[in-house]
Amino acid sequence: MTEATFSGPSGARYSEIAEDLAILGEAFGLGELRECRFLSDGLMNGNWRLDTAEGSFALKRIMDVPLPLARRNLAVLAALADDGLPVGRARLSGTGDAVVEVADRGYCVIPWTEGSHVPGTALSIRQAGDLGVLLGRIHRSLNGERLADLLLPGPEQVTVSVTTPAAAHQEADRFLAVIAGRENRTAFDAQAAAALAERKALLEKYGSEHPVGKVAVGPVGWTHGDVQQRNVLWRDGVIVGVIDWDRIRVRPFGEEVARTATVQFGGEDGFLDLARTSAFVAGYRSVVPLPVPALADAVERLWWKRMSDYWQLVFHYDRDDYSCDHLFPPAERFLAWWTERREDVQEAFAAMP
Repeated sequence: MTEATFSGPSGARYSEIAEDLAILGEAFGLGELRECRFLSDGLMNGNWRLDTAEGSFALKRIMDVPLPLARRNLAVLAALADDGLPVGRARLSGTGDAVVEVADRGYCVIPWTEGSHVPGTALSIRQAGDLGVLLGRIHRSLNGERLADLLLPGPEQVTVSVTTPAAAHQEADRFLAVIAGRENRTAFDAQAAAALAERKALLEKYGSEHPVGKVAVGPVGWTHGDVQQRNVLWRDGVIVGVIDWDRIRVRPFGEEVARTATVQFGGEDGFLDLARTSAFVAGYRSVVPLPVPALADAVERLWWKRMSDYWQLVFHYDRDDYSCDHLFPPAERFLAWWTERREDVQEAFAAMP
């Protein structure tokens, strides 16, 4: 595996993969390595494209979940592929393992799928419906007989933690104090301080309307956990791949429907495209007949979670991780938009197939 072309950033991650590739290539039977290209889209794991004598592959360094759980998830993908879903089947090593460990680093390899990540409202209304249908098929397959041995039946109800308005106020004040105590404030500091002041005003006005019950309404089951534009591949107007299966766990189905729609058709645009949301929900409900009360409960819980959560600021100020800074301003704009139009949003999520 000599004379390969490497592209991507230098540093520790680059040097590690360069050292590990010889072992990985032999373990996975990839043959001659011709090119290794770092992929910057992944936020939580290290990702590369490998072009080899055996074809093109996505190589992932598993950093976001324990390796035994990663092995379980990769076995789930094989079963989903057998069900006809557009997911990649992990390549097994010579010893039959989907994960190869080098020192303390774990890797998996999946055949490369050519496709594009289509952002937000760039999807047509029809494609929005297709995405809903696919999510319904995913939920149905994850909870079907084929996976019964890998994914044991979960609880019939899920208890959801609810942040109190007082705790949300306190967290906003904590970050404001952190910003105020910095000697050299950045543009992000100023932006965050202004957004926190606006958030406190929203909490003051709408805090009394936060969800009070802790038991989520509606059916629960195994879910993907992060279906959104960065994890869906399209080609010629058709979904050809769903990636990043690290967050498979039991959730209310409505929670994933609400999250997927708000991330795909809102968030980064600062508003929610209600027409595409309705098409998406109708597509999903054509496969899984989720009751309107379950969706309504999930939507309100997600609205309050956005109102009371500051995860991008946790990354920035508590972890010194600036990789998600760009997600904070549009999320704040979206929250303000959503808060003023909660009834319209609920109507979009009540769409029938």
